[in-house]
Amino acid sequence: MSLKLEYENGAELGSLLKILPPVEFCCVYGSTLHPNNSDKSSMVDYVLGVLDPQQWHSENLKMNHDHYASWMVHLGGAKLITKVADGVGVGVHFNPFVSWKDKMFKYGVVRMDDLIQDISKWERFYLSGRLQKPVHILVDNFEIGNLNSVNLRAATSAALLLLPPKFTEEDLFAKICSLSYMGDLRMFFAEDRNKLIQHFLDLRWLNDRH
Repeated sequence: MSLKLEYENGAELGSLLKILPPVEFCCVYGSTLHPNNSDKSSMVDYVLGVLDPQQWHSENLKMNHDHYASWMVHLGGAKLITKVADGVGVGVHFNPFVSWKDKMFKYGVVRMDDLIQDISKWERFYLSGRLQKPVHILVDNFEIGNLNSVNLRAATSAALLLLPPKFTEEDLFAKICSLSYMGDLRMFFAEDRNKLIQHFLDLRWLNDRH
């Protein structure tokens, strides 16, 4: 859920931002946040919200061109990167396997307007699904954390509609976690199904904390 989780290495989570152009929003999501995660080699996942993706990528290419696929850099640069994200993807461009200070990072860059539409209206139900699970917000110039409460309430309502008349607390958390995977083709050939179990454990742990 969109809550600022206590995390003893919070400064380390934000270290990547020091080598990137400024952003309007940044959150960390995924298994890195789970307190029982002892895998120091696991990739740290970010969502970065910016006002103008093409301008942001143009600046980032000057600073970190090695973060991008070489064919994108040579064939079209920032314009191509943004065009592919908007036309082929879901408005998000991901740079995975970024190495910094002996850690591995992945960051997805999205236009702030698109992020807001997805959170408030489930326009694409991509980033909104990620923000239905535990995240750690590092930068929030648009009060996305507050806006995300709408997303969380909608996810809870949708889960309740999909559950049978009698269900357990665990059933509710599991259904919320499964929403973002419904109809997602990645679940058939690319995405790790164990992530669903991990997300459930994350929500269960978070609830136990409160």
